[in-house]
Amino acid sequence: MSSFAPSEFAPSKFATCPGLFQPSVARDGLLSRLRIPGGLLTVSQCEAIADLADQAGGGYVTVTNRANVQIRELQVSIDGDQLAHLQAVGLASPVTEIDALRNIMCSPTAGIDRQQLLDTRPFVAEWNRYLTTRPDFAVLSPKFSVCFDGGETVSVRDRPNDISLVAVAIDDEIYFRLHLSLGDRGASPRETDILIRPEESLQVLIAMTEVYRDYTMQTLGNSSRQKPRLRTLLHDWGLETYLRTIISRLPFLLEQKARILLQGNEEIDHNSFSNSYHHLGIHAQRQPGLFYVGVVLPLGRLETTQLRGLATITARYGSGILRITPWQTVLLSDLPTSEISVVMQEVEQLGLSGSSTHSHSAIVACSGTTGCKSSATNTQADALVLAAHLEQHIVLDRPINIHFSGCEKSCAQHSASDITLLGITTERYRVYVGDGDSNFGRLLYQNYRSTQLPDLVEQILRVYQTCRSHWHETFRSFVDRHTIVELQQLLDQARLTP
Repeated sequence: MSSFAPSEFAPSKFATCPGLFQPSVARDGLLSRLRIPGGLLTVSQCEAIADLADQAGGGYVTVTNRANVQIRELQVSIDGDQLAHLQAVGLASPVTEIDALRNIMCSPTAGIDRQQLLDTRPFVAEWNRYLTTRPDFAVLSPKFSVCFDGGETVSVRDRPNDISLVAVAIDDEIYFRLHLSLGDRGASPRETDILIRPEESLQVLIAMTEVYRDYTMQTLGNSSRQKPRLRTLLHDWGLETYLRTIISRLPFLLEQKARILLQGNEEIDHNSFSNSYHHLGIHAQRQPGLFYVGVVLPLGRLETTQLRGLATITARYGSGILRITPWQTVLLSDLPTSEISVVMQEVEQLGLSGSSTHSHSAIVACSGTTGCKSSATNTQADALVLAAHLEQHIVLDRPINIHFSGCEKSCAQHSASDITLLGITTERYRVYVGDGDSNFGRLLYQNYRSTQLPDLVEQILRVYQTCRSHWHETFRSFVDRHTIVELQQLLDQARLTP
């Protein structure tokens, strides 16, 4: 099957993993997802998305934790003419079968980051163009994902992806180091000893994907079983067998270096990357005299008027490109020094903020009971109430990542957070903090009413800001050096203090 034609669209087909051509069913209506390779949106693409959301959706879009765009509350399926227009502006794959695959990720500061080793945007574009020539890859799990990290300050190397190519400097040369998803669901990719020359990366990705495709076809046969993930192959075959099979398909050898030789180039502080909100606010680019601004989106949500407004700002003062991030925020780039103040004013006039300490800056929530049957709580509403409370009652001096999850699946954020609020029954949450045995951290309170959460979280944050050992101590470091009993005692004392 080649490119899409309106007559080929079958609105009766719905998918578990939403796409444009096959939406999924949520409690609040149909849900469609647009893949945005590298998170880069042109002004015309922003206009097309806003028009679609106004015509068929609830007048807003949501930026996801993979730098996708979702259109929710669809009461009717997107029709063939609309889909064809999205293809024309580059928002939908010309090959319908491929559109279901997960978004290709790179750092939102690719090409403008002062620390980067390599601009990964051309590699994202090249891989995306190639995918659209391979409808046979549609047999793969729709969760199949590839990421490019150019060594930027705003790193995406810890994002859950099947394959990550991470730039490293070795003996004055730049390579991609291969990382693979070898752990459990939501775990960061693990480094291997394989080094890939950037100019050979496309051939390596093709070989890796073809091996995975063959495995998938052999595994499925004629059955309708769930498509295996790449990590299933790796657990079944083992890493060495998979790599040997890939190498046998390549016209060149892959380089290997012992892990210890690369530690100076590749040391990852997972604690700092897990709360990657350093891009918010105003930052100098690698291009002299130019800056980018990171804009907070409340729970990743953008009204269509705000989306159009941001597109107008970047067209008027910047590059004409919106950069959406896997932290559900937006960057405006290539802004001259002389225009920064007016840009910040116009962002605020849209009802948005460029402050990393804004109460919404690091609060994440899944769709909750309004959108998902698996959720026990109305996470979106509860998160908005918490953000409003914090904005009125406490001044934060750094972003604190607070994660609302309506169930154990943790769809909104797979990585660890500072505070996790897990819905267990209607209006009830478990409260976790810091690191711990569970994916959510250590259990602080077993059963807490949603109406009491704002006061509790405020108290937790006040205790942290009052009792931390020094200004630079992170929230996670603070809670991790206390036992749960000690933390509960500190909170009890705070409640008794007038």
